[in-house]
Amino acid sequence: MKAAAFDYEKPAGCDEAVRVVAASAGAGKFVAGSQSLGPMMNLRFAQPELLVDVRGIAALRACRDEGAYGVLGAAITHAQIEDRAVDDYTQGLMAYVARGIAYRAVRNRGTLGGSLAHADPAADWINVMRGLDADFLVVGGSGERVVNSEDWMSGAFTTALEPDEILTGVRIRKLSAGARWSYYKFNHKPGEFAEAIALFIDDAAAGVCRAVIGALDGPPHLIADARALLDDPTSAALEPPLRDAGLEPGSYEYQVHHVALERAAATLRTDGRNTP
Repeated sequence: MKAAAFDYEKPAGCDEAVRVVAASAGAGKFVAGSQSLGPMMNLRFAQPELLVDVRGIAALRACRDEGAYGVLGAAITHAQIEDRAVDDYTQGLMAYVARGIAYRAVRNRGTLGGSLAHADPAADWINVMRGLDADFLVVGGSGERVVNSEDWMSGAFTTALEPDEILTGVRIRKLSAGARWSYYKFNHKPGEFAEAIALFIDDAAAGVCRAVIGALDGPPHLIADARALLDDPTSAALEPPLRDAGLEPGSYEYQVHHVALERAAATLRTDGRNTP
């Protein structure tokens, strides 16, 4: 199938993009790489009357250093992160994750912001940003605002974005030089979305030892203090956080998430960090 007919606009700046979508009375959708929205349109699961292409907006492709924090523009592609063509504030974590997203053709066009705005629970960036405690930078008809990763995703494919708002970037607290991390994703073959995701970030200099259980039915589940799981990664120790994430012991979902969490913990204990 092919997409239903739609109008197309390519504004030069964020303010213009917001005005165009606001004037569409709910008929417009922002689009960048179109690696998520495009297939949905071709299957006619989504039929927006207007696409507002934000790929050409320079501000959405910019990075900036803010001291203890770094900002990545929403239109930066997965491939740019994979290739380290943009600043790396995460000691290789984001580059490692990026190279495991779908296929290179998808990574060449798919964007960080597009993935986060789409908010598929099984996608990588929505889970990584929760582990990094990132802030989402948003602009809309009411001005600019900041949404923490805790409040970004309320359910599958549902975010804090208003219809006339656009995600302009994410602000990440830089991981220290001694930070350690591990990331494990379970899928049957490359290109598929994950059935289970587990992430650990251990940054002693920042007093942080977090873990994330991802690829759930809804938002990722954050374990704010994951030190005990690293010290004792037994089934008995892993069960409470898996239950808290809504996983029922004995179910298939519980088992694959248990393995993901166990293997991510083991990697952090033995290797200190995945090889980016």
